[in-house]
Amino acid sequence: MKRFVVLLALCLVFTSLTVNAAEYKPEYRLSTVLGPAFPWGRAAERWANLVRENTEGRINIKVYPGTSLVGGDQTKEFTAIRQGVIDMAVGSSINWSPQVKQLNLFSLPFLMPDEKAFDALTTGPVAADIFAILDKQGVVPLAIGENGFRELSNSKVNVTSPADLKGLKIRVVGSPIFIDGFTALGANPTQMSWADAQPALATKAVDGQENPLSVFNAAKLHTVEQKYLTLWGYMADPLFYVVSKKVWEEWSEADRAIVAEAAKQTAAENLIDARKGITPEDDSLLKEIEKNGVTVTRLTDEQRKPFQKATRPVFDKWAEVVGKDLVKKAEDAIAASR
Repeated sequence: MKRFVVLLALCLVFTSLTVNAAEYKPEYRLSTVLGPAFPWGRAAERWANLVRENTEGRINIKVYPGTSLVGGDQTKEFTAIRQGVIDMAVGSSINWSPQVKQLNLFSLPFLMPDEKAFDALTTGPVAADIFAILDKQGVVPLAIGENGFRELSNSKVNVTSPADLKGLKIRVVGSPIFIDGFTALGANPTQMSWADAQPALATKAVDGQENPLSVFNAAKLHTVEQKYLTLWGYMADPLFYVVSKKVWEEWSEADRAIVAEAAKQTAAENLIDARKGITPEDDSLLKEIEKNGVTVTRLTDEQRKPFQKATRPVFDKWAEVVGKDLVKKAEDAIAASR
């Protein structure tokens, strides 16, 4: 009888271990728009590697750049996470804003004047509200990184006023607020994925684009006729490190803690990487861009005012979409950071 009890106990332990092991997939799919040549892609790879190492291989993550899991259409990424096509993601607020309207907060034109304002939104009560909103949408948000302030480039003219944008075909992502913003400035916004953007710039199907400086440089946009670059601080998009709630619930509590800590560490490193070479203390990236024959113009506060005035109706319209209370909380957080 004693021998039977021991054997039964061993069987139960073995069965338990087998069931627990079966709950973990052999591979988890992590989606991102950009590859490891960019800070965004490096962040995704870093998170995947940290999790793999710290869970001793229990959670094995493969990074799929170029939003390849959704055919390159970055605006479908968030829906794919909710549907289980994607397990994890490092995703931009811009790309997810068509599904999560509150994320348009970060795309409100000229809301954030600088990195200090960005940090005020991504580390305080506004971030907590956004996390709660994402959680209700079926994903578990763990940390916030940065893609960077999106600066304007084109092949035709040095843009210093809204008048310079008149008629320019500017590639934008598939978020309606960008269509509204560039239309208000007199440009001709053309929506297309990042995969299609570079060929379109090379063939002059579009005249310009807007992206962080790290993207401009790593993508070598000077080679596709982007000769003029205007630093206008129009907006900056945070990167959200998330896990599908269904996947999250399958992991042990200990492994969840490891994944969350790895996300926070990676996001902190990503922030440094995204700002490297574009600060007053270190402007090496800007100098490198200029060496490639690009005219770089940094708008003064006075030069920015006409752009702000032209896009104010867009700000007000989309503040209603985002929610006035959340916008007010964001504006108060920014004011307190000054």
